[in-house]
Amino acid sequence: MRVSVIGGGVAGAASAIALRRATGAEVTVHEAYEDPAGEVGSFLSLAVNGLRGLDELGCLAEVQAAGFPVATQRMWGASGKLLGEVPRGRPAAEALHSTTLLRGRLVEVLRAEATAAGARFVTGRRVTASELDGDLVVAADGIWSATRTALDPGAPEVRYAGLYSVSGISEGIAVPPGTFHMVFGRRGTFLYVPAPDGTVWWSAQTPAPEPPDPAEVTPELLAGLYGGEEMPLALIRAATRIDRPMPMHRLAELPVWHDDRTVLIGDAAHPVGAGQGASMAIEDAVALGRCVAAAPSVRAALTEYTRLRRPRTARMTKAAASNRDAKTPGTLQRRINDLLMPLILPRAHAHATAWLYR
Repeated sequence: MRVSVIGGGVAGAASAIALRRATGAEVTVHEAYEDPAGEVGSFLSLAVNGLRGLDELGCLAEVQAAGFPVATQRMWGASGKLLGEVPRGRPAAEALHSTTLLRGRLVEVLRAEATAAGARFVTGRRVTASELDGDLVVAADGIWSATRTALDPGAPEVRYAGLYSVSGISEGIAVPPGTFHMVFGRRGTFLYVPAPDGTVWWSAQTPAPEPPDPAEVTPELLAGLYGGEEMPLALIRAATRIDRPMPMHRLAELPVWHDDRTVLIGDAAHPVGAGQGASMAIEDAVALGRCVAAAPSVRAALTEYTRLRRPRTARMTKAAASNRDAKTPGTLQRRINDLLMPLILPRAHAHATAWLYR
């Protein structure tokens, strides 16, 4: 079997590994950029479901070595009140801890593993599914996928989700290791996690009716937005690196995921956010490899893949929408959260996430 993969990011590289190892297919990955890794996209976390997928792909240890484990997550109110503490990206009894790493490092590791598995990478030119030969085309071409509209000209359009994110790295601020922090601020939500080298990685997720002009999102603007929260303000002032703002987007559920030989995976099919984008892409890759290995034809494999993945990714998309809403509360809702979250979170968290981490 000959397989072409469009896109060499997380979804594309993971699917190349899965298809090589599950089916022995001849896999070629087409990537427009010479190096799609580097410091792209700041940092991300892989929850236990994504880590189990990496384990099945045979590269869990390599990815863990490129990042660091984070055992717990703490939520804070704008006043500095601790609202609750939960396991980070896992059930309480799970020994496998969430891994945080730079997105570029994850791509580098997956590309190296795909190459070691026998996949071939061709870079420097954009391609479309129609111009590629082969029995199967895997479209891992991201949220702005051209393949999506080629499969279905009436497909829903990507929409701005009303939030933008700015990530940075700060030095000289002491934060105990092993915990991911989420501050529900007055003007946005601020995330931060200490890295093993003593730096602190952070992300400010701020509501705005329209995507901002990157030139206007300055350290001074961020300091003004988060000036009422002690730790976020300290980290912004101590920043040695601040990335350009990244608008967050949403996509309605797609009616068409595949045709006879081409299939969408990862953000091309379901940009979910909520810290699960990479993990869901890895799950996609594992499921696709299993289906292609087991089915009598490519068409049957893609039909079964879609049947398996649609319900789970649709549920994750709804959870991500609720997550975005929780990051943009009004003054009254924020005060209610401060009162109720310490009571509800310890009881509700395990039940609310059990379906995801199974």
